[in-house]
Amino acid sequence: MMSHFDGLKQKWEKFVHFLNEKRIIRTARITYNVTWNMFLIVTVLLILGGVFAAGVGAGFFASLVKDEPVRAHSSMKEDIYNYEETSTAYFANNQYLGKLQSDLDRQEVKLQDISPYVMKAVISTEDQYFYEHDGVVPKAILRAMYEEFSGAAIVTGGSTLTQQLIKNQILTNEVSFDRKAKEILLAMRLEKILKKDEILEAYLNIVPFGRNSSGRNVAGIQAAAEGIFGVPASKLNLAQSAYLAGLPKNPFVYTPFNNGGEQKEDISAGIKRMQTVLSRMLSAGSITQTEYDEAIKYDIKKNLTTKKQSSFERYPYLTVEIQRRTVELLSKLEAEKDGKKLEKLSPEERKEYEDNARTQVRQKGIKIYTTIDQKVYDEMQKVVKNDHLFGPANQFVYNSNGQQIKLEKPQPEEVGATLIENNTGKIISFVGGRDFNREQTNHAMRAPRQNGSTMKPLLAYSYAMETGKVQPGTIVPDTPINIGGWQPNNYDKDFDGLVSVRHSLKKSRNIPAIKSYQRVDHVKATEKLIQMGVTSLTEGDRTQPAMALGALDVGITVEENVNAFSTFANSGKFVDAYMIDRIETNDGKVIYQHKSEPKQVFSPQTSYLMIDMMRDVLSSGTAAGVPSKLAFQSDWAGKTGTTNEDKDSWFVASNPNVTFGVWIGYDTPADLSGNTGQRNQTIWAQLINAAYQHAPQLVDPQQQFAMPSGIVRREICGISGKLPSDLCRSAGLVTTDLFNAKFTPREVDDTLTKGRYVLVGDAKYKALPSTPQEFTKDGVLIKEEFLRELGLEALNKLTNTTNLLNNIVPEKELQENGKAPSPVAGTKMSEGVLSWAAHGENDVIGYRIYHSSDGNSFKKIGSVTADKTSAKVPNGVVYVTAVDIAGNESSAQTKVQVGEKKPPTEPTTPPPTGGDGEKPDKPQDPPPPTEPGTGDPPPATTQDNRKDKKPSN
Repeated sequence: MMSHFDGLKQKWEKFVHFLNEKRIIRTARITYNVTWNMFLIVTVLLILGGVFAAGVGAGFFASLVKDEPVRAHSSMKEDIYNYEETSTAYFANNQYLGKLQSDLDRQEVKLQDISPYVMKAVISTEDQYFYEHDGVVPKAILRAMYEEFSGAAIVTGGSTLTQQLIKNQILTNEVSFDRKAKEILLAMRLEKILKKDEILEAYLNIVPFGRNSSGRNVAGIQAAAEGIFGVPASKLNLAQSAYLAGLPKNPFVYTPFNNGGEQKEDISAGIKRMQTVLSRMLSAGSITQTEYDEAIKYDIKKNLTTKKQSSFERYPYLTVEIQRRTVELLSKLEAEKDGKKLEKLSPEERKEYEDNARTQVRQKGIKIYTTIDQKVYDEMQKVVKNDHLFGPANQFVYNSNGQQIKLEKPQPEEVGATLIENNTGKIISFVGGRDFNREQTNHAMRAPRQNGSTMKPLLAYSYAMETGKVQPGTIVPDTPINIGGWQPNNYDKDFDGLVSVRHSLKKSRNIPAIKSYQRVDHVKATEKLIQMGVTSLTEGDRTQPAMALGALDVGITVEENVNAFSTFANSGKFVDAYMIDRIETNDGKVIYQHKSEPKQVFSPQTSYLMIDMMRDVLSSGTAAGVPSKLAFQSDWAGKTGTTNEDKDSWFVASNPNVTFGVWIGYDTPADLSGNTGQRNQTIWAQLINAAYQHAPQLVDPQQQFAMPSGIVRREICGISGKLPSDLCRSAGLVTTDLFNAKFTPREVDDTLTKGRYVLVGDAKYKALPSTPQEFTKDGVLIKEEFLRELGLEALNKLTNTTNLLNNIVPEKELQENGKAPSPVAGTKMSEGVLSWAAHGENDVIGYRIYHSSDGNSFKKIGSVTADKTSAKVPNGVVYVTAVDIAGNESSAQTKVQVGEKKPPTEPTTPPPTGGDGEKPDKPQDPPPPTEPGTGDPPPATTQDNRKDKKPSN
């Protein structure tokens, strides 16, 4: 063993000796030393180069992010969770109305309320190392940089979910190294602030998903799930989750709906993307092969949700109004937080607050709860779709020169209506118009118009009653007036004479309304109107007497008019109408809560008296046809209104619970055709019937308006409104009416006197001393001085507008023309009845009939008043004479033979020509006289020249 080892050693030594002899070892040693040194040098250089490159890269990176501030954790969180979320609106009782208009439809959702399939799909597709990295994946970044610099056809991208979240919520979509560097820095910082699930939740709430079935842009998984598949995010199955997870890659290529909300014919691009997502999920082990196979077969197109109308499409007038009012409220709140009043700010400052509020409504996902009753609102919209309720479209308008101009498009008759709950001010429902697509103006709330005679209760009478200038029974004459050259008239161009305030309101007489308004301070009266919510009065409005008739420079909206009327129903307290009940943040924090603040404008006594008078409008006045059109009976009190030339037609009425008003007219004011008042009242009735169908307890209260203390009923003399005198009682002029106890009459009537009068047609005149008694009646006369006090100097008659005037005669005399009447013409006989032509002279008060059995001796056998032109007479010869107010009698001209002629028995006696009213001597055998008005004479031929009266409104 040892010898063998020694042999090997000798051989090795010989080999080494050989190498030395040949200098091979030395050469190898030198080569080794050089190689090792070179390796060390290259290694050091590489390390130095790497350090240098890293330094340069770090320096470059630092230069890119040098302007990026160090963000506080709280600031980053606020930015990340600052979702642009769609605001939602609700009907009364928290019934969902829909989403308001916005550029993007988004709803926040918690991670636990999202299907697990969605999370697996998103992570497998967008960021498979999500739960492992610290915000960035270096190799993915290097790969993306290589693809970018090399111009590769396919760019895979290198952003993690965290980076995408940073890009969407904090940075911009700008493509630059600067933005990318900041994104990387902030992503790593965000990973230290938020947990992985918090980042994933935020990502799923902000990522865009294309369009929904309403055609709106959607972002966030909840809005996408509901808008594309009609299910909440928690109910998404695997296939649906994979389909949605694929959309953010290219939302508007892969989305299944177009901008109109219709399904695309070809959605294959989105299907292929879904298949890619499923394949990645399978490769990542997120799903099994069985799940994959089942999901691949799922029919996406068949399971897409159907096209849905947006809340704006279904409720355009309502959603626009909700947004407007919410912006107004939020602007006011923010200004108040800054110690400012919005209405006092400059237009620029106000716009800034309004813009901020508008952004809050469009992007902050607030919840807006309204007072609108959905069923009532829906039914009212159906009513106004009935074109038969409205008049024809208007084809023409007139310019300032009175020239008729044809409209490019005919304008249909429009409508505006508002229903308000009296004691709360809640707007229960409204009608903004007939077709929003034609005209976007909200005719109930944003279209002020002159309100015509509906202004009479609000302005002409209310303050006058409050101050005791008038009461319901006060007589305010309906007679011509002249105010500085302005000579207003009534609707029917006629006058009713001595009438009460109650009558004037019931029949909508203009002149008494103006006269009542003239009794008070106009500025103080219009101040009451402002206190009742009218916002558009000008300085000119507050001084002109035509305001009593609703003549306004700007006008008043339907909402304001109805709201003002509700003051009377509230015992004189004004409760401002409102539609927005409360506003909350998405997490339920209350931003705004409405609080009603009633303000006493009129006394309960004035308010009740006004209500009581307006009851008559519906019972026997200009709206007497309304009760028969209602499906229910309630204690309604209201007022009609029409503006000049029938450009606007109104009807507003209250019961103890609600006040409802309707306006109809054209957008460009023009004459309405047909019976506009009746048409308006029919629309009003059908709309309130629709409300009654769904809210009977609200619209039809069991109770009536309660009479407050301080209201008394008093007897008054119906001709003056004063306490009745004995003469007033004897004339049957006593009536009763309600009064505020503070303003009951104290004086006894002294306007009447006894006397004789004559009747000519329908007019009554005081008799003269010489007027024959046979033509007069004893009666009660109105003193002439009283008429003068009331401005009746030019009036020589009183029309029979009220029964009280039937036995009343003005102390005016019929003017005598100074001569005896001309002979009566046209005398003739027919079947025993003598008739003649009516006399043409105005002072003729009656006719006398003379008879002779033989044609020689004539004696008077009867008299008739001037309104009769016939009488039955006996056989013989007869003639007729005319008698005037002074007693002058005409001569006989035409004698008529009645029956067979008899021979004369004595000389003919010429007819009397005097006027003392005495009867001639009685004949020996007188024929039976025919008393005036007895027998069966044909109707008088005297004409009644009064115009047919149309009811004023």
